[in-house]
Amino acid sequence: MAAPSRRRPPAPLQRIGMALLLLLALSWADPLLAAPAQPAAAATSPAAEPPSVDTLRRRLEAIPTLPDDDAGSRARLDEIYAIGAAASQLAHSRAGDLADLDSRLAGLGPEPEKGGVQEAPDVARQRAALNRQRASLDAELKLARLVAVDAGQRGADLVRQRHAQFQAALTARASSPLGSRFWRDLGAAWPTDRERLGALGAELQDAMATAFAAGHRLATSACLLGALLLAALGNWAARGIVLRVALAHLPGWRLRRALMAIGIAVVHAALAGAAAQLLLGGLGVGDGLSDRLHSLGRALVRLAAFAGFAIGLGRALLSHGHGAWRLAPVSDALAARLAPYPWWIVLVSALGGLLTEVNSAAGASLALEVGAQSLTALLVAALGGGALRRMRPAGAEPARPLWLGLLLACAGAACAATVLCVLTGYVALAGTLARQMVWSGMVFATTYLLLQLVDELCAALLSSSGSFGQRLCAGLGVRAGLLDQFAVLVAGVLRVALLFYMAIALMAPFGTGPGDLLRRGGTLDPRLKVGEFTLAPQAILGAFTVAAVGFMAVRAFKHWLGTRYLPQTALEPGARSSIVTLLGFAGGVVVAAFTLSALGISVDRIAWVASALSVGIGFGLQAIVQNFIAGLILLVERPVKVGDWVVLGDVQGDVRRINVRATEVELADRSSVIVPNSDFITKTVRNFTLANAQGRVLLRLPAPLDTDAQRMRAVLLQVFGAHPDVLPRPAPAVLLEGIQGGTLTFLAIGYVADPRRADGVRSDLLFGILEALRGAGLALSPPASTTVAPPGAAALPEAADSAPAAQ
Repeated sequence: MAAPSRRRPPAPLQRIGMALLLLLALSWADPLLAAPAQPAAAATSPAAEPPSVDTLRRRLEAIPTLPDDDAGSRARLDEIYAIGAAASQLAHSRAGDLADLDSRLAGLGPEPEKGGVQEAPDVARQRAALNRQRASLDAELKLARLVAVDAGQRGADLVRQRHAQFQAALTARASSPLGSRFWRDLGAAWPTDRERLGALGAELQDAMATAFAAGHRLATSACLLGALLLAALGNWAARGIVLRVALAHLPGWRLRRALMAIGIAVVHAALAGAAAQLLLGGLGVGDGLSDRLHSLGRALVRLAAFAGFAIGLGRALLSHGHGAWRLAPVSDALAARLAPYPWWIVLVSALGGLLTEVNSAAGASLALEVGAQSLTALLVAALGGGALRRMRPAGAEPARPLWLGLLLACAGAACAATVLCVLTGYVALAGTLARQMVWSGMVFATTYLLLQLVDELCAALLSSSGSFGQRLCAGLGVRAGLLDQFAVLVAGVLRVALLFYMAIALMAPFGTGPGDLLRRGGTLDPRLKVGEFTLAPQAILGAFTVAAVGFMAVRAFKHWLGTRYLPQTALEPGARSSIVTLLGFAGGVVVAAFTLSALGISVDRIAWVASALSVGIGFGLQAIVQNFIAGLILLVERPVKVGDWVVLGDVQGDVRRINVRATEVELADRSSVIVPNSDFITKTVRNFTLANAQGRVLLRLPAPLDTDAQRMRAVLLQVFGAHPDVLPRPAPAVLLEGIQGGTLTFLAIGYVADPRRADGVRSDLLFGILEALRGAGLALSPPASTTVAPPGAAALPEAADSAPAAQ
């Protein structure tokens, strides 16, 4: 496929906006991309001796118990966890030393009893010294374990306090922008805020004057020019390089597209971060930056990389103007409609982050901070709503999958909730929702690209259709189908790992994992108590989440198993359906157990409920339970499986589906009959395809006594052999069944590949036999009868003895 033509660099105005974006955006990614705290003193190298217990104890007691701001709390948590790790390392070391001392003491033998034979003085002195060392090590080991436990408890307390502060901040209410108090507070605080912002601007002017002073002007100009070139032309040049490398060296068109998309996002992030770092380095020539400007600049560098990555993700997913490189199933018209939104959303987020960071650095008032957050949240919600409106499917576009529709519905609800929170005065909650929307969009987009990359990498490197996979098959002697199964399994495991880390990444703005987020609702007080069982709102929410996510995961696993993995095996379709159904039952039971556990229902309570329901099952649910157990027996023993042709009473047709309660059988007229599973266990079932999928056509043809039997046999064999659906093996057979009442009874037997075609073949054979007998001058005597039977059915003894090949 020819490479798509490259576009010219965007207009200068767009590039200038890009440069401003990379330099101004800060606070929204700062909590996520902030550099880790300085290594704690306890974080020693593996070869160094851990600090003493007393040192660790003093350091732990010196840490304040009350939480600080977000960065300070993270630093304290890092310090506490480092102390706990050092204490655990010290305890592990002392446990080994203690085991060595015990071995040495055991080598000295048991200590002599009082009044008995005394041991040698050297042995006694050595035993005493070893006992003193053992007592010291044992005391130090116990103290180290105590410090580790205290550090874990201190960290847990700090995390709980941070959660309480976070919830209190979210539920704090400020003045609504719709009221006059909001604007009065903003106007009253503006003179003071203007002075503080002016002081920060004066520091920036002094830094620029120092940077452009004589002796520093050349270096500063070079840094600024390099930053401008990287921001304006770097991405365009890098895109062309990545495109040429992908076309020249990357195998496979699909893998090439996935790697190209990831490369675009990474290159955007690297170039944006490098441009911001050059700008900071140019302004910092001559050490003219103050501490708060330098801290602000470092945060801007981190956010520049973040913003560049976000814009790169948008370009990689939409590929506006390069539809051949687009991974997502998005039409060109939709990509054109959505192309500006990644730029605008990141630009608004960056400007809001700039205002927040500048306010923090200048010490501006709370009113100005509330106003900045309100404006940013409203703009992000408006842009998100506009993007969702542009994503409405047109008539020619395909229908969206269910999961995408749910995501878009959640995004629309979040936009509406953000606007409502701002208008009602819950600005902190609105800002959190807006940041979470932007961050969630980035996480979902990154996960989608990585999922595509994982699938294509496994298909290119492990599939038997690829060159590397063919070399593996030849070198290791592995069957191609087995290698394809392994490729699908590896891709499935990697997809699960990516989805797990996606769930953790979605919780990153809250500073906790998924479990902590579900437990955060524990501060809500209203509960429903029934006897000894208490239903708390967080338990109900957690159980609902577990059930929804669990059943969606089971459904996705069944879909992957039935459409991706099992088709790569040698199993027949009926066995695949049985495996998928059984695993679906098992998954449903596991999800139900986890859901009840999330509600706080223990195993003994479940057993009590089951015993109470046993009475109801015995009276009203007996038939349902019987059919359910029968369905399990059908899936395990497989006397009847999907695809079999069965006869059960008056029902004759194909088994299409074995469900929990009943089995669906499709008749010849394409209608379906729902048969209870217990009927297949308790009644007589005729399965045409259990051991052999062939069907048999049996015709009993009476003829007058004076008929030439050999000629009659030859005519019948000729008609059977001429029919295209009659199998040559087993060969058709014509037997003389008997002579009775002046009539010869001929038994003609033929086999077909599918018992479903037996009726049609029988009709064709009868037409052919009548025409052939008429042409040969032979006749039949009434009545004539026909019988259709499977190859495993019992035939007449004469037929079995005379034509063994026909059985």
